[in-house]
Amino acid sequence: MKRLILVRHGKSSWKHDLPDHERPLRKRGYRDGRKVAGTFKEFYSPTASLWSSPATRALETAKMFKEELKVPDKMFTIRQDLYTFDANELLEIIKSCPDSIDKLIIFGHNPAITNAVNSLGDKNLDNLPTTGLCVIDFESNKWERIKNGRTIITLLPKNLR
Repeated sequence: MKRLILVRHGKSSWKHDLPDHERPLRKRGYRDGRKVAGTFKEFYSPTASLWSSPATRALETAKMFKEELKVPDKMFTIRQDLYTFDANELLEIIKSCPDSIDKLIIFGHNPAITNAVNSLGDKNLDNLPTTGLCVIDFESNKWERIKNGRTIITLLPKNLR
């Protein structure tokens, strides 16, 4: 059985004239990140691998989860190819995960994250908001064969405030 946790990066700032991949989190992004990570900790069982986009807003969100969930450095990977907005590219990345990993947490960007949630899980979302988290379980022992997953948890920051 494989478990995929998809997390959209926290609310980012447009305050400074920076390239897209360098945009930092807003204060709300940090507040929501700590709240969602703290709530998710109650459902989390260790040994997940965390993969993050290198974009500042995604990486900072991932680091909050890494700290809250006490994920060791060896289980934390920054992947350049996760700086994508395309769901098909994101699905290829997920399906390339080594089968030795049973739980994978991905920190990325919309619309790819929402589209992946909708194509892999059994509950449709109009939009996974910033710092939204969705857990999908699959009856497969191979990442390349995941499909028709069961959406078991969706955490939205607005429901935790």
